[in-house]
Amino acid sequence: MKKIFIFIFCILIFNNASIAKETTFNKNLFDKAQSEGKIVIVSSWIKYCTSCASQMKVLDKAKNDFENIEYFKFDVRNKEIANLLNVQYQTTLLIFKNNKEIYRSVGETSKDLIYKAIQSSI
Repeated sequence: MKKIFIFIFCILIFNNASIAKETTFNKNLFDKAQSEGKIVIVSSWIKYCTSCASQMKVLDKAKNDFENIEYFKFDVRNKEIANLLNVQYQTTLLIFKNNKEIYRSVGETSKDLIYKAIQSSI
């Protein structure tokens, strides 16, 4: 029985961490989205970070649930992007509106709280 629980636990952990983590942040696209009046969401991740994967799942769903949103993500080890956005930690979530940062959190993975932050920016 113990082996079954360990197996299930491992599947859940690796399934959560296996979400596609790729850098989609592009400064030109970021600036363009802001100039078009979109709400811009940026999140940072690092390999094997399960909280990053959880946050990214919520944000990938939010792209479809909210209109006029542009979502970018980046590996926090990319110092050029991290310095540009003043991000030091993985699972950092930023929301921009009208060319200004209006929201920042670190480690937030709750769908309800992330959706509330997005909703308040619209």
